[in-house]
Amino acid sequence: MSRFLFKAMKMAAAPWRLKLNQASGRTQAGSLLTLVLLQGCASLPSAPVLVAEQPEAASGWGSSTGSLHSRHAVAAAHPLAAEAGAQVLREGGTALDAAIAVQMVLGLVEPQSSGIGGGAFLLYFDGQNVQAFDGRETAPAAARPEAFLDAQGQALPFAEAVVSGQAVGVPGAVRMLELAHRQHGRLPWPRLLAPAIALAEQGFAIGPRLHTLLQSDPLLRQDAVARRFFYDAQGQAWPVGHVLRNPEYAHVLRRLAREGSRALHEGPVAQAMVERSAQAPRPGVLSLADLREYQARERPALCVEHTTADRPLRICGVGPPSSGHLAVMQILVMLENTQPQTARRAEMAQGLPSADWLHRYAQASRLAFADRALYVGDPDFVRAPAGHWLSLLEPDYLRSRSQLIGARATEQVPPGQPGPAVKTPWAYAPMPAQPEFGTSHLSVVDAQGRMLAMTTTIEAAFGARRMVTTDASRPGGFLLNNQLTDFSLSPADAQGRPVANRLEPGKRPRSSMSPTLVFDAATGQALMSLGSPGGAFIIHFTAKTLWATLHQGLSPQQAVDLPNFGSLGGALLLEEGRFPAATQQALRERGHVLQTPPMTSGIQVIQRTPQGWAGAADPRREGVVRGD
Repeated sequence: MSRFLFKAMKMAAAPWRLKLNQASGRTQAGSLLTLVLLQGCASLPSAPVLVAEQPEAASGWGSSTGSLHSRHAVAAAHPLAAEAGAQVLREGGTALDAAIAVQMVLGLVEPQSSGIGGGAFLLYFDGQNVQAFDGRETAPAAARPEAFLDAQGQALPFAEAVVSGQAVGVPGAVRMLELAHRQHGRLPWPRLLAPAIALAEQGFAIGPRLHTLLQSDPLLRQDAVARRFFYDAQGQAWPVGHVLRNPEYAHVLRRLAREGSRALHEGPVAQAMVERSAQAPRPGVLSLADLREYQARERPALCVEHTTADRPLRICGVGPPSSGHLAVMQILVMLENTQPQTARRAEMAQGLPSADWLHRYAQASRLAFADRALYVGDPDFVRAPAGHWLSLLEPDYLRSRSQLIGARATEQVPPGQPGPAVKTPWAYAPMPAQPEFGTSHLSVVDAQGRMLAMTTTIEAAFGARRMVTTDASRPGGFLLNNQLTDFSLSPADAQGRPVANRLEPGKRPRSSMSPTLVFDAATGQALMSLGSPGGAFIIHFTAKTLWATLHQGLSPQQAVDLPNFGSLGGALLLEEGRFPAATQQALRERGHVLQTPPMTSGIQVIQRTPQGWAGAADPRREGVVRGD
């Protein structure tokens, strides 16, 4: 059993597609699926099954083999971004300095996943304390809960909501990084933006992943600025190797270098964002006041003691408005409760999870996602169950939840009741099933042992498909987020009960982002930084990596390379082509409905070993680890 010590301390370029899995083969419809109800086909295992693609499309399997570094390391989603961060560390910058350089380059070379038009969560260890920084986007002051309802009061088709101006939230990533830099930066702010400015002016070669996502996205071309920048005259994505220059992005970054976040939240750049948000379809309500008044938050990090067979650990993450760390830790503890430590090293035979372990994992995750759907929202708007969020991680509560894991699959599971029983029922309705999209993750450790985990996003691939420019004569710019579609499109259920994660003015949407730091509980020594993109599947990708490294003794790269799996409350998804037929059959015999889509994670990990810092990047994307 775990011992607990509680301390305050993000599609395919097109949205989800419809696939038909049949014995005769697999076909894919070109139309967009507005809502993925995985549980909708659970009672019809012999019928064609709706398969949810992952938040970003697959683009092949890379050749990442892991790496070892003696002084410092940066794990990021693109080689140019990782190298920019590593160079900052070589010049004596902190892990926070390196992360700023990485993020600014990612906004250029990986525009589908994150950027200055989006938000982020950052977890930072300065050698003594762990801090959580919240740069999550907020809803404009004029936003209304019914913004994503049609004239009949029904939720909009999801693809329509994504590209609407009403999906654009107030970006927070830059202001958050500026706040953290004031506390933990060593190198000057302008120095940290210099690599991205140089690359934007000189250009970078388009890689296979960006080309694949650009070519397959049917929505980005509808934006005139983006079409002129990312595509040729025939509307084809620029080919792999094409040198793409972004003078407008360089111009904006130069302003940011001089003026700080004011250059984004006030003046001509802010005005351009407001104008783009206000354009059809479904014009948004983002205002100059929203941008000017945005504040990044420093929140208590959520740290929990978690004992493995080797030693007691302290695992830290961010709390609400992110649901990620709460769900990850619920899953890990419920798994512990169903299997003695002495049996755990046999749970992954020949490098693959056993059918028995996958069954227990699926059931634990369904229980965690049921709690997530009911309880988690912006803590400035939503009260925590039993008065504090850690009630969802109380040992007795999770022990009782673990007892619901039986021998047979149960796709529909109820949320729990953490804390003492109360006479007044919980006032909120569960959030309906709804897609969540993209993101990127980076992990950094510097020569002084300071460590960082940051997950960053513009939500869907290419966000709201609205590119911001302050001068039409300069090619390029940056993309706006569609983060408000992380709110429940339906603000209430049929009985009129409000959804905790409904859209409200000034509110931050619930997230699945799970930046994670791991420490030795006895010594306080930093041991690991990790996280992943992947929408709601971020929770599964992070939980998989933690379990494999901490409980199975796998190396970071071995853990990342493991096949992906998970459930959002309905069918159990297994990564395409990665699980033996015998494992799948054993799961079906336990009552699981299976789906086998590509599951394109982007996990980044840095872990302390006796030999040095072991880094791992997910071969499913273009990430690398750089350092000395």
